[in-house]
Amino acid sequence: MTRGTRRALVATRLFSPEVGAASFRLRALALGLVEAGADVVVVTTRPPKAAQGEADAPGVRIARAPVLRDRSGNVRGYVQYLSFDIPLFFRLLFRRADVVVAEPPPTTGFMVAVSSWLRRRPFVYYAADVWTDGLIALGSSRGLIAVMRGLEGWVLRRAAAVIAVSDEVAEKVVAFGVAEDRVVTVGNGIDTGLFSIEGERADLPFPTYVYTGIMSEWQGPAIFVEALPRVLAEYPDAGIRFFGHGSESGRIAEAAARLGLSDRVVLGGVIPPRRTAEWLRGATAALASITPGLGYDFAKPTKVYAAAACGTPVVFAGTGVAAALVDENGLGWSASHDPDAVADAMIAAARAKATGETEAARPARSRWVDENASLSAAGAKAARAVLGAIRR
Repeated sequence: MTRGTRRALVATRLFSPEVGAASFRLRALALGLVEAGADVVVVTTRPPKAAQGEADAPGVRIARAPVLRDRSGNVRGYVQYLSFDIPLFFRLLFRRADVVVAEPPPTTGFMVAVSSWLRRRPFVYYAADVWTDGLIALGSSRGLIAVMRGLEGWVLRRAAAVIAVSDEVAEKVVAFGVAEDRVVTVGNGIDTGLFSIEGERADLPFPTYVYTGIMSEWQGPAIFVEALPRVLAEYPDAGIRFFGHGSESGRIAEAAARLGLSDRVVLGGVIPPRRTAEWLRGATAALASITPGLGYDFAKPTKVYAAAACGTPVVFAGTGVAAALVDENGLGWSASHDPDAVADAMIAAARAKATGETEAARPARSRWVDENASLSAAGAKAARAVLGAIRR
């Protein structure tokens, strides 16, 4: 490291080669910091053996430590979070840095905030969402919501800068009492080098719908299984492939069994991003959803960008910002989070594939992502915000 080089620490429980939006986002940030001339160390966890993402992050040093994971191999749950957060405090306390970046949950932000105060250095909070909205969506107790909301607000207000992935998230951050001039909206996106119209394509002779990524309560992905019987009435060979993990995988399997669709609904587990891109390129449509009324109508699922980057249309179940994103930019079809409405959209996607409409629109969808949702561009902008916090 040359004299005058800025040192940046990135504290996150998820990083490459783990697959997930947070991992992709922080890898782009770390690479953006390196490109800006910073010395970057990512303080994170040892990945599970099944991790299949991009392992390399050129120029980035990675410091890993053991962590407690749940049965699915995820760092999810307060005991699991604390198994990372408590050691993190000491790992950060004894590392030199000019700035530290914290990723949710707020417990991680708290450890970063306190260790940064003791070391007299600024920290930046990367807000992909508002954590306590998730607790409300899960129906957590009022006491827990109040405590975590207080902690989240305390962390946000003490950050030298807060990076938001959308204008909607930025508005929610400001509502915590954070000064607007300390909130930087960088957008979200996908790796357009990995997800593109170029590359191998899964050979899928029958209508096949592909869901990729996290399957959580607030997304309600089982709605697509509920919609499938109506699709099968018109396209008897149709099926759905779910790739990823999450708490709703059991509900998806239960719905498939109840409807006698176990041979049409396949849970394929976590697969490498390059393989995900192959499935998306060959799919009739990609599937994405957000259950309305749970406080996540402001979210823009990364899976929408991934599909569009591959030129594949999206069937989105839900309302709010993501529905508008799909409709206004010609990325596919949006429908209310209702089996009949979702079935209509899935049938429309199958018809578009059969008529050649999907293939004709493929370049335009991919080009839109290149111009509006490049993850490398978001990472570079986030890196500028992080380095700007040092000057503050």
